[in-house]
Amino acid sequence: MTSSSDLHYLEMHELSLLIRTRKLSPVEVTEAQLARIDQLDGELHSYARVTPELALAQARQAEEELARGHCRSPLHGIPLAVKDLFHTAGIPTAAGMAIHRNFIPQQDATVVTRLREAGSVLLGKLQMTEGAFATHHPAFTAPVNPWGAGHWAGASSSGCGVATAAGLCYAALGTDSGGSIRFPCAANGLTGLKPTWGRVSRHGTFELAASLDHVGPLTRSARDALFLLSTIAGHDPLDPTSLPSVCLEIPSVEESFRGLRIGIDEAWLSDGVDEEIVEALEEVLAMIRDGGGTLLRVRMPDTRAVSANWEKHCGVQTAVAHAATYPSRAGEYGPALSRLIDGGRALSGMDYQRVLLDAQRFHGELECVLNEVDLLLAPVQPYAAPTHAQLGALAQDPEANRRLIQFTAPFNVTGHPCLSLPIGFTAAGLPIGGQFIAGKGGEGVLCRAGMALQKVSDWHKIRPGSF
Repeated sequence: MTSSSDLHYLEMHELSLLIRTRKLSPVEVTEAQLARIDQLDGELHSYARVTPELALAQARQAEEELARGHCRSPLHGIPLAVKDLFHTAGIPTAAGMAIHRNFIPQQDATVVTRLREAGSVLLGKLQMTEGAFATHHPAFTAPVNPWGAGHWAGASSSGCGVATAAGLCYAALGTDSGGSIRFPCAANGLTGLKPTWGRVSRHGTFELAASLDHVGPLTRSARDALFLLSTIAGHDPLDPTSLPSVCLEIPSVEESFRGLRIGIDEAWLSDGVDEEIVEALEEVLAMIRDGGGTLLRVRMPDTRAVSANWEKHCGVQTAVAHAATYPSRAGEYGPALSRLIDGGRALSGMDYQRVLLDAQRFHGELECVLNEVDLLLAPVQPYAAPTHAQLGALAQDPEANRRLIQFTAPFNVTGHPCLSLPIGFTAAGLPIGGQFIAGKGGEGVLCRAGMALQKVSDWHKIRPGSF
C-alpha cells in the first residue's frame, strides 16, 4: 500500500478548485485520464466502453466556458464515468447483458443529463454484473480488484469501484439494490452513498428491482459523495417515484461528531463477523467517542427474515422488469440471473405477500430505533476482503448468502440512506468497509459523520500500491 497525491488520485473537490482557479485545464486532466485508462484498463477491465471523442469534446467546451468566466457548477470540467445501465444518448448501454450489446438509447438518463448540464466530462461506461444482479454474464470479463486480483471487486457496480480506486475516473455513478454501491466500496477502499429511495431519479436506468434500486455515487471521500449527490439529487417529473425537491441538508462545517448520537448493537455487529472487522469497528467507535459523539446502546430489529427474503423480493420484481425478454430469450441469459427470474416467476402471490409483511414489520421496527439516534454503525459485510473462491462457495449455501447481505439488503428494502467508507485494512493489507445508516432524508448527517471520521483518519487516502 502506498499513499499518493498524483493527479489521478485527487479528490473531486480538490480537482474542482484547481480547475476553477485555472491551475489545471479540463483538457489536460481528461487527456491524462484517457491515457491512464489506455495504459491500465486492459488489465483491470473496469470499462465496458470508453468514450474518448465525447470526453475530449466536453473537456474543450468546459475549458472554453471557464476561460470566459462561466462556471456551470463545481463539477465543471471533472472527468467522471457511469455504470453501464444508465442510458446515454447515442452510446450503447448493455447493462452487463449480452442481449443488449447493441442497444443505443435515444435519450440520456436523468442523472446523466444532470451531470452533462453541470459541465462534467463523460469518460465512458463502466462494466457491471448481468442485469445488475450477482455475477457477470459469461460473455463479459469481470473487473479486477486493484488491491488483489484474487479478491472480490464487489457486486454489480464493480466496474465503478475498480475504476475509481485505480484512478481511472474521479468518481462514478452506480446503483445499489442489495449492496451494490457499498460492496464495491468496501472491496476497493472507497466511500459510497446509497441515498434515500427516491432522492435520486431512476428514469433511464435499467431496472433490477424497482422498489430496491437506488442510484448513488462511488467516490474517494465523504465530501466528494455529498459533492456529487448535490448535482444528481432532486425531483424528476419523468420519475413519478422521485421525492419532491427539497434543499439538500448540508452538514456542519465543523466536520464533527459533536452532538451526534450513534446507535450500537454489539450483538448485531459481531454476529458471525470476522474479528478483523469487529476490531476495525471498535477503532471507529473510539474515534467517535473522542470526537464528542455519544454512543448509545440500541437493539436492532432482527434482520434475518428480511435478508433471507431479499432474493424472493428482488426476483419477483426482476421477473417483471425482464418480461419482454424472459423467458422468450432465456437461452441468452447467464445462470445466476436466470435462476433469480425463474424463482420470481414461480413465487405465489401469497408467498410474496408474506415477504412484504416481513419487510413492513422490519421497516416499522427500524424507524423506532432511528427515532432514538442520529446514526447507526455497522459493517458492510461479515467477511473481510473475500476471495473469489469464498464467494463461489456461497452459491451452494443459502445461509452464507444471507449472512453476506445481512448488513446491506435490509436497508434497500426499507429505503434508508447509508454511507459506506473505509475503516481499516486486513493484516494482508486489503480494505475493510463500514457504514453509517441514517433516517430517511439523512444524507447530510451521513456525510457530516463521514467527513468527521475522515478528518481524523487516513484510510480513505491509501491507494492500491501497484497502481
